[in-house]
Amino acid sequence: MDRVAESHQRPLTPVANPAPARAALVRVENVSKEYRLGDQPLVALRGINLNIDAGVFLAIAGPSGSGKSTLLNLIGCIDTPTTGRIYIGGQDVSSQSPDALALLRARSIGFIFQTFNLLPVLSAEENVEYPLLQIQELSVTERRRRVELLLEVVGLREFARHRPNQLSGGQRQRVAIARALAVNPKIILADEPTANLDHKTGGQILRLMRRINRQSGATFVFSTHDQRVIDMADRRVDLEDGEVVRLGIRSGKDWIYANERTDRSSDEEDNDAQG
Repeated sequence: MDRVAESHQRPLTPVANPAPARAALVRVENVSKEYRLGDQPLVALRGINLNIDAGVFLAIAGPSGSGKSTLLNLIGCIDTPTTGRIYIGGQDVSSQSPDALALLRARSIGFIFQTFNLLPVLSAEENVEYPLLQIQELSVTERRRRVELLLEVVGLREFARHRPNQLSGGQRQRVAIARALAVNPKIILADEPTANLDHKTGGQILRLMRRINRQSGATFVFSTHDQRVIDMADRRVDLEDGEVVRLGIRSGKDWIYANERTDRSSDEEDNDAQG
């Protein structure tokens, strides 16, 4: 049975350095992304404008093909925009070299994937330690201390020497969360993190990430169509056909929406009138 870490009450060591109040940690300015399928262009995103504040728990929501994973990859510096600019911590990352982007990802961004992406030959503690090996100024003692603390935070300290094939799906995702937090990132990006988990385990993982967000101030951004993620978020960005159709801020159990797109084609209006 997957170990539940939610009852663990030890205060978390901050894993992010939040920007001043109301400052945008991430700014997406008029970003579009186009791919080529043979000779045909495929527009994945169109004119996206978005600010993400430090410390939020944000869901990028939309149906398959809406562009949410593309937007997450752009924010994570895995891909670059065709047009427009993206700023992370005030730094323009839109036209950085591949080496510069790799360094930024290694030092500033944590990733959580639906397929876990753990190295199968490494133990849980070695998987968490792996991104820290690139930080030369970090001593061996500090690396081990940080790994031990993070495994304790996610409730897996006693499973430190287990390899991924010796862990349940929920436990593997907990290792992935600890690994994402290891470098004290500015932002943690989660791409459908509950997709390969059963309902109960997925709920436990979401509550764990929400607790970490609240106690440490870590910024979480999800690409998701899971209603449970949206229900837990305090901000939401809804995408359709590569465009932002509305932005939401939670107010209690309700949402306050801004920039809600109300434009519709004349054909849609005619259909409504005839219906």
